[in-house]
Amino acid sequence: MSENNNDENKLENSQSLPTEEDLEIVAEPKLADQLIKELDNKIIELQQSLVSCEDKLKRSLADFVNLERKTKSDIENGVNQKLDKFMITFLTIYDDLVRAKEILKKENPNARGLDFILKNIEALLSEYGIAPINALGEIFDPNLHEAISVMEDENLDENTITKEIRKGYISHKRTLRPTLVEISKKPQQNNLK
Repeated sequence: MSENNNDENKLENSQSLPTEEDLEIVAEPKLADQLIKELDNKIIELQQSLVSCEDKLKRSLADFVNLERKTKSDIENGVNQKLDKFMITFLTIYDDLVRAKEILKKENPNARGLDFILKNIEALLSEYGIAPINALGEIFDPNLHEAISVMEDENLDENTITKEIRKGYISHKRTLRPTLVEISKKPQQNNLK
């Protein structure tokens, strides 16, 4: 009888699965049934643990993918913001060179050196996906244009751009700098009789 108690204690204290030797020791049907129930419970517990671990792994992988995507997007946005800020400053210098060329042409017809510089700048802008916004004659679009003056004209459609005051630019489908424009409005009719 003490040998049976020893076998029971051995099975109860064991955290791992029983060995062949343990199974041979269990000769009584009661102990065998108890051992089977414990093993079934252990299998169910391990299956639940596996499902829980798989769920945690799937969530962790999804979190990692989302974090990776967000980090990439944040880095890209940061680089684009810095580049846009630089390009806006650069475009101001470009505008100054264009104005200088116009003044030089009035005073001295030989401004070819400045023409070459401006063509190089335009090629550089084009290479990096920066394009001018052509606004003259277009309908005002607040995403691309900034209206700073209004001109009444009954011959033009409402909000037609009549004059470009400062050239605007887009970069990769984003407005880098809006075009400053003058737009048309229909004259208001005074019905005084």
